[in-house]
Amino acid sequence: MQLHKRDVVDAATTLLDTYGIADLTMRRLARELDVSPGALYWHFANKQQLLGAVADRILESIGDVSAGWQNRVAGICGRLRDALLSHTDGAELVSASFAAGQSEAMSRILARLTDAAADAGVDPTHAELAARTVVYYVLGFTADEQSRLQWDAAGAELPDGQSVIADDANGRFRFGLRLLVDGIAAQSDSVVGGRD
Repeated sequence: MQLHKRDVVDAATTLLDTYGIADLTMRRLARELDVSPGALYWHFANKQQLLGAVADRILESIGDVSAGWQNRVAGICGRLRDALLSHTDGAELVSASFAAGQSEAMSRILARLTDAAADAGVDPTHAELAARTVVYYVLGFTADEQSRLQWDAAGAELPDGQSVIADDANGRFRFGLRLLVDGIAAQSDSVVGGRD
């Protein structure tokens, strides 16, 4: 049987969901596929490229949102968080791939958020920075949320004594996102009003 790139990504995504990012190794993946580790390097030059492909798989359902800039930011960020939460260690994997410049899907998401910031009136030299700030918030919030879920699943006590299961994570996420959207609006108002 010939090994295809999509088979490798499928198997890697399954390993991620089953065991987490720490156990997603090229050696383990090769064992799962019953091939030599060298066979994987035919499709991916290194593990970073593989993780980028898995990140793109995780994010493939996130499309654009047709609405005003505020609703686009909220919609894209909500979909991003949902996609990250749908996979074990999704936020950690996507964050690492984004930092390494290995995720085409994250590049597209960043471009959409940059366009939304520009539509909000943010100076073009700062629109991508505004978009990156929003992305960093979503990745960080979701990584924390997933860590807390893992602690809860293991039955461990959280340092602050709060369980994420009993916590209103959706409300906390929306609150933080609203602060960022309001900040983007204020930034664009200061540019328009000459207060920059």
